[in-house]
Amino acid sequence: MKWVHTEADASALHDIQEELGLLPAVAAVLVKSGYGRIPDAEKFLSPKLSHITDPFRVPNLEKAAHRIVRAIDRGEKIAICGDYDVDGVTSTTLLVSILREFGLRPHYFIPRRKEEGYGMSPEIVNRALAEGKPDLFFALDCGTNATEEVERLAELGCDVVIVDHHRSKTPEPPRAVLVNPNSSFSAAPEFSALCTAGLIFKVIHGFLKLLRSRNDERAFNIILREYLDLVAMGTITDISPLQGENRTMTWFGLKQMRNTKREGLKALISASNIADTADILPVDVSHRIGPRINASGRLADAALPVEMFLCRNPKRCAAFAAQLNEMNRDRQEIERVIFEEALAQVEAAGTDRNALLACGDWHPGVVGIVAGKLARRFNRPCIVLGIEGDSAKGSGRSVDGVNLIEVLKPYGDAMLEAWGGHPMAVGITVDVAKVAAFREVFDRAVGEYQEKNYGEFPEIVLEIAEWLDVADLTPELFDQIARLSPFGEGNPEPIFGLRGVEMPAGTVCFGESNFRFQIVLPTLARLGVVAWHKADRIPPAGTRVDLALKLSWNNYNGRRYQQAELIDWRPARP
Repeated sequence: MKWVHTEADASALHDIQEELGLLPAVAAVLVKSGYGRIPDAEKFLSPKLSHITDPFRVPNLEKAAHRIVRAIDRGEKIAICGDYDVDGVTSTTLLVSILREFGLRPHYFIPRRKEEGYGMSPEIVNRALAEGKPDLFFALDCGTNATEEVERLAELGCDVVIVDHHRSKTPEPPRAVLVNPNSSFSAAPEFSALCTAGLIFKVIHGFLKLLRSRNDERAFNIILREYLDLVAMGTITDISPLQGENRTMTWFGLKQMRNTKREGLKALISASNIADTADILPVDVSHRIGPRINASGRLADAALPVEMFLCRNPKRCAAFAAQLNEMNRDRQEIERVIFEEALAQVEAAGTDRNALLACGDWHPGVVGIVAGKLARRFNRPCIVLGIEGDSAKGSGRSVDGVNLIEVLKPYGDAMLEAWGGHPMAVGITVDVAKVAAFREVFDRAVGEYQEKNYGEFPEIVLEIAEWLDVADLTPELFDQIARLSPFGEGNPEPIFGLRGVEMPAGTVCFGESNFRFQIVLPTLARLGVVAWHKADRIPPAGTRVDLALKLSWNNYNGRRYQQAELIDWRPARP
């Protein structure tokens, strides 16, 4: 791992530090993150709901809003098809709950992964139509490329509204109102980072504006910020960049999660072992709450968390959350077995390849998680497939600098039965007989992409935000670092360097592969440092080392204390 540190622009650093009263290290993080102008830095540090832009700037959104108002006025029959991941679940919950406030009773349908496949498949449309032909059909977090199914609904006399953020692959736009800033038919780069939950929030904002403009009292009774808890969950788990409007909605959404009125979310937070007194952080959503929601879509029926979030009975919600907990434990065990088998496959094939691929008799709902783990472990794009009959279905995960959509575009339609997704994550289906050939094509395609754009895969780089002295580790520093949150995609948690720290005796190992130690601060206090999955590489006691650390407050049992996470270490430089 290569440690890198760049100096912040001195002039901007001085201005930010003086005008906003920030410590040099925190001011440097802001400047290097692109917030070197005072107004930009102030907006970043102090999000306001007024920072959320006019919804009608999103292409086609006003059309969708007017169509919803018409449905409300006429009391129309509505069907909603949402994806089975957290973004789809939260988007569906958001739209259903708002429409219910206007007296509508929309039917919602989440694809059963194994029986109905992904998105607007013929099977999920058949299930929706079995409930009776709707006047208005919504596709959420899917539908952009479902041209045939949209056409089928249109021929039956159903109006279709698609709210999605996946890239379009079809030559013609669907016969629907398409709200998708990433589609070539309705592109809007300003809004391309929004996940579907964020887009649905803006759609709702849009039709509420229309209703308020005609003094509809019901629209004034809805407090929109109370729905940002759902938006935050969708944004974080879909790895959308926490910048601009996403940052604003997530900042308020995380606070709303702690004060949520949803009995289902309260139950899930409790089941996820998140302390009542602690702030809810993005890592809580991505590592605790999100996996429990996803477990139902991966192993069973993702309609369960939608039902839980819509439910107002605390006892039923607790039972739903317990079910999700059990599914998540099952998912973890399945994932462990698949990871070990897939790891053996890629190691046997050689990990010096441009890209990795593993295929086996594995549950297709879990292979994406395994692909992500392998991609991170070997710093290579990876696809993992589970066999279902004559087809192998699965997911790919990429690494920085490799756009999987661009990699697969020249080959995908010819070699794959289906494919699509994002630059960093794709879903694919391939004939089992073609898996071996596709492995070689995928390896070659990634190599060609790298050669064209970057050359060889770069060494993993560890960006040191700023070098600190032990004396700098004050409560004020930790307070100011907290103001930079929420951390996640597009706003990574800063990593600070400490030079020449003498490793203390008494390092404690815990779990299977973790260790912890303490650094004595000049105030005679101690800073606890935890190192995850690094027990095979503990610095020798008494040696001087450079430490790369993440710094944060921890709230536990009513106490608040400083803590650090060890990201890497190296022998101290002379």
